[in-house]
Amino acid sequence: MNKSVIIVAGGAGLRMKTEIPKQFLALAGKPILMHSISKFYAADSTIKIVVVLPIEHIGTWNLLCSKHRFIVPHQIVPGGTERYYSVKNGLSVVDPEGLVAVHDGVRPLVSPSLILEGFRFAAEQKSAVPVVALTESLRKLDEISNHPVDRRQFCLVQTPQTFQTRLLLKAYETDFRPVFTDDAAVFEAAGNPVNLIEGIAENIKITTPLDLIIAETIFKHQKE
Repeated sequence: MNKSVIIVAGGAGLRMKTEIPKQFLALAGKPILMHSISKFYAADSTIKIVVVLPIEHIGTWNLLCSKHRFIVPHQIVPGGTERYYSVKNGLSVVDPEGLVAVHDGVRPLVSPSLILEGFRFAAEQKSAVPVVALTESLRKLDEISNHPVDRRQFCLVQTPQTFQTRLLLKAYETDFRPVFTDDAAVFEAAGNPVNLIEGIAENIKITTPLDLIIAETIFKHQKE
């Protein structure tokens, strides 16, 4: 069965407070995005890898690939004004038959085993969305007060989110809505069931300077 991944790396990284996009920041000596791409190639070298980048930074990426001698095969697609449009651009170049995963470019610590489990589960159940349980207390805010909620009713959503490609393509015919912050929301809005699988705690999204420090520590521990 054909397998593809769309790695979304279209953000500007404002919360990182750096001059370059966060996906290009160094983790263990090379750009974060290179680690993310390499994890999919390591999981299955036949996966078609599509990387969505801001059009103004495609040249920067090409220079980084040359500098780091990065030769993992991948196709570059320009991003859109919202994540929704970036994914839609990526979908335009994947095979409509088979399975497609969508992954955040700044989740470089995803494991090959989670990648493969997502494809396996989606082949059977149409979708596979990794989640992890919350470990801290939650409070819900309203206009005048706040109150505790049962954390067992909530979970944190990760990527890669994997789907049967034809169903996701159909779902992306839906008009954009602000609530479409991930692909599961788009898929569900089109009437499809979102099926959950167990994620991994180390699969963090690097969005702040602290996240990068944590990622460096995890990466070093994994190497040891």
